[in-house]
Amino acid sequence: MYIKKLIATSLLITALLLPVFMQAQKNMITVSTNKIIADVQPTMWGIFFEDINLGADGGIYAEMVKNRSFEFYKPLMGWTVTQSKFDEGSVLVTNRHEQDAANPRFIRITKNNAADTLALTNEGFRGMGIKKGLRYDFTVLYRQETVGLKLHVQLISMEGKVIGSSVFTPSDVISKEWKNDGVSLTATDTTLKGKLTIWFEGSGKIGLDMISLFPEDTWKKRPGGMRADMIQLLADMKPGFIRFPGGCIVEGYDLGLRYQWKKTLGPIEQRQLIINRWNSEFAHRPTPDYFQTFGLGFYEYFQLAEDIGASPLPILNAGMACQFNSAEVVPLDELDPYVQDALDLIEFANGDSTTQWGKIRTAMGHAAPFNLKMMGVGNENWGPQYVERLQIFSKAIKARYPDFKLVNSSGTDPDGERFDFLNAALRKNNADIIDEHYYRRPEWFLANANRYDNYPRNASKIFAGEYAAQSDKTVSIDNKNNLQTAIAEAAFMTGLERNAAVVNLASYAPLFAHIDGWQWTPDLIWVNNLQSYGTPNYYVQKLYSTNKGTNVVPALMDGKAVTGQDSLYVSSVIDKNTGDVIIKVVNASVNAINKTIAITGTKKLSNTGTVTVLKSNLLQAVNSFAAPQMVSPVTATVAVKSGKLNAALPANSFSVYRIAIQ
Repeated sequence: MYIKKLIATSLLITALLLPVFMQAQKNMITVSTNKIIADVQPTMWGIFFEDINLGADGGIYAEMVKNRSFEFYKPLMGWTVTQSKFDEGSVLVTNRHEQDAANPRFIRITKNNAADTLALTNEGFRGMGIKKGLRYDFTVLYRQETVGLKLHVQLISMEGKVIGSSVFTPSDVISKEWKNDGVSLTATDTTLKGKLTIWFEGSGKIGLDMISLFPEDTWKKRPGGMRADMIQLLADMKPGFIRFPGGCIVEGYDLGLRYQWKKTLGPIEQRQLIINRWNSEFAHRPTPDYFQTFGLGFYEYFQLAEDIGASPLPILNAGMACQFNSAEVVPLDELDPYVQDALDLIEFANGDSTTQWGKIRTAMGHAAPFNLKMMGVGNENWGPQYVERLQIFSKAIKARYPDFKLVNSSGTDPDGERFDFLNAALRKNNADIIDEHYYRRPEWFLANANRYDNYPRNASKIFAGEYAAQSDKTVSIDNKNNLQTAIAEAAFMTGLERNAAVVNLASYAPLFAHIDGWQWTPDLIWVNNLQSYGTPNYYVQKLYSTNKGTNVVPALMDGKAVTGQDSLYVSSVIDKNTGDVIIKVVNASVNAINKTIAITGTKKLSNTGTVTVLKSNLLQAVNSFAAPQMVSPVTATVAVKSGKLNAALPANSFSVYRIAIQ
């Protein structure tokens, strides 16, 4: 009788506790560290640079003088001439194209009366950011035609005050040869939108070209280098790759304006500038002074990739101009020079100094190869005309470099007839990597966190090459880099990470935007002439790339991947290099949620870990120059007991948990 009562009591207790136990299990996210789903590629999280929004000239390329070589379609665009006595011939634009086709124009200064005033002022790229106490290096190519002129070089503040000055005295030898020289000057004050003025003392005649001004604090202190604060933001991300030199600028408005990498090598005065295709693309943001000077060329891109530890991913023209613009194509029987450009680029990056293009790289200062392993052929191209050109490229490149990986375009959108045609054709041709782009509302990103769950595991890989949640709509001036878009992207990226067996690369786009010179928004990093800051979207990208891990492991709730249940999105990886498990959790709800995370499959687990949270009380919160850290990650300690941790997930938040395992 006693035993029967004991059994009955046990059954009653079990019946009462079972719903509680089941509810606890339902609230639990289980991460199995011993069940590897896929390897995470070193290239998984990267960056995509395009020269849009003053990304290169006026951006990471630290040159402060606009139109330094007088090659804009208006030769004196960016320059103002001041003179006390009007003289029609005091500043003449001269063309020497028969002698120097890459840089034909220069200006000839003639000052007949020493008592007269004659000055040139350059406005810079929406002004010049000048910092107190910093040295600025002024250089110029000049040809002395008569002796007698001195150049007074001045930095001018927004208020019109001189905040730095020096005097450049040209050689007293009259010569037909051009000479490169300059002076340095130190700023005595800080100004956001300064100018450079050169006034001429004495009388005489001199030719001037390549008038340049660089700050001393470039990235790695390289003369003529890149803007350090902007590059540091990239380096801090620890990106796996950098795609360059862009998307649409690779195609060009027409083929005459396509990006030609060979023309971006060698001395900067021999690099022929072209108009930037974003110059007149959008009626709502006309930018008539937007050109590509190529002071930032392919050598510098490869060097940048090496500097920040990223694999280079150059994109080359496929013999097709932008199909939204001219849709110009090269006939198939005239495609050979384009294909040869691709083959030569691989040799430039990887060939030794005995090869034609490896010798050029060595002469530029980099004897070691850049270890190029992949490139893209075409950007957002589509249709059968793209496929047939791509086949010619692929055959030629694979014949010489069979292990080299090629990125193929799937067009402009992630769905529709255009996408379906390309996706089928590329897979039929066994494409190495298919580049998919998505600019959509936040709701699309939340709904597509499971996009790649059913993609084939052993077929073409995916490059999520361009994506950004649009707070308003695509190509809207009202798009904002707010928390809502960042959270939606973070949720989508859990799906990319869970499917690392399919997705090998991913990058947000566009990367940079100048606050006074943008054409497209939203953008990952915003700058003015003195400051730069990361958006909430930047911090999402950084949290993924600095917590990349080496292997995907399952994170399940009720036995299923977490792709929106309870407004949660979850992915998890282990890092064999550090011995950590890394769990990424997005709460896209307007309410805070508590969940238990159970970590299984390991004998030893640290009793503490860290949690880094990106959140805000306002879904529309944004960062700004006044408050660059308004929405930024905060790290705290989290307790782990018996293999479990309590995940307190704030509303509209992205949390990254990191716990040591063995």
